[in-house]
Amino acid sequence: MTKQNKAYKFRVYPTEEQALMIHKTFGCVRFVYNKMLAERKETYDHLKDDKETLKKVKLPTPAKYKQEYAWLKEVDSLALVNAQRNLDKAYKAFFKGIAKFPKFKSKRHKQSYTTNVVNGNIQLLNGYIQLPKLKRLKMKQHREIPSEHTLKSCTLSITSSGKYYISILTAYEKQIDPKEIHTMVGLDFTMDGLFVDSDGKKANYPKFYRQMLGKLAIEQRKLSRKKKGSSNWNKQRIRVANMQEKVANQRKNSLHHLSKELVTHYDAVVIEDLDMKGMSQALQFGKSVADNGWGMFTSFLKYKLKEQGKHLIKVDKWFPSSKTCSSCGNIQPMPMNMRVYACSCGLKLDRDYNAALNIKKEGMRLLASAS
Repeated sequence: MTKQNKAYKFRVYPTEEQALMIHKTFGCVRFVYNKMLAERKETYDHLKDDKETLKKVKLPTPAKYKQEYAWLKEVDSLALVNAQRNLDKAYKAFFKGIAKFPKFKSKRHKQSYTTNVVNGNIQLLNGYIQLPKLKRLKMKQHREIPSEHTLKSCTLSITSSGKYYISILTAYEKQIDPKEIHTMVGLDFTMDGLFVDSDGKKANYPKFYRQMLGKLAIEQRKLSRKKKGSSNWNKQRIRVANMQEKVANQRKNSLHHLSKELVTHYDAVVIEDLDMKGMSQALQFGKSVADNGWGMFTSFLKYKLKEQGKHLIKVDKWFPSSKTCSSCGNIQPMPMNMRVYACSCGLKLDRDYNAALNIKKEGMRLLASAS
């Protein structure tokens, strides 16, 4: 049996009193995080050349600040502990060289906090969820959480348009047996339509952001003309935020459906290990890359395949999938404006379909060498 985690996200409807406590907790979590980071930054600046001493320094905890700032005691103490844990993770990632030095949080950051399940302090009730300091919070539970799942933690957040959501993290055990690979598909990322697969099919993924761009630009211009902080400005800000959230929700929903379809039909999916951030900067395709949501799509693929014992195979980003002939293996230059791969061996294919075939072949080679 393998231990698994799964999160369920629902919309919640706090009362005015509960909303006030939620926002107070957001502020306290941000305050404690920034205070701890400021102390760590000061210590790091003084001792960065003496790493052995730096490792032995006793780091601050939320309890230290409660003595000086009594109002921190009003909010959920576990939320403050989780702020410390998040900072610890960011700090360790920096020292491992996999992330930059942690940044201070501001009100413009995503507003959220996490609380843990301790001695039954969090319970699912009929249409409600019981949380520390909030008591019974109204929740729209559109899907059931299986009875064998154990609640671990809850994260409360608010969107730019003022909607409240709760993400409930659960743990469960499941027997996952690796499946034999009988069907495999290779995917070549494309700016137009997300991907082309090695069966010659295109995802035909809608460009939700591009579709909304004209209307969004009009609403953003209206926002820029209004006095910042006024009632009309706030109404227009919410209108813009709702449009942006609609695009994000459409994108997420569509990517869930596409990934589920692939996982249903194939035992293994082969993709290129692409640096999307680098691509968007180097090729000046920022909007197109963000609109496609390739990173989100691959993360959906990964966990859905893993749940079924299936396989996600990543091909090196430097593998010349577009330049290689899928028939004879010849390599030739392929500028971005050349949309058809024509080889001296007689092969003539759409460049993306040809690349997808090469990605699938490389995936099969990697599997063979691994076994």
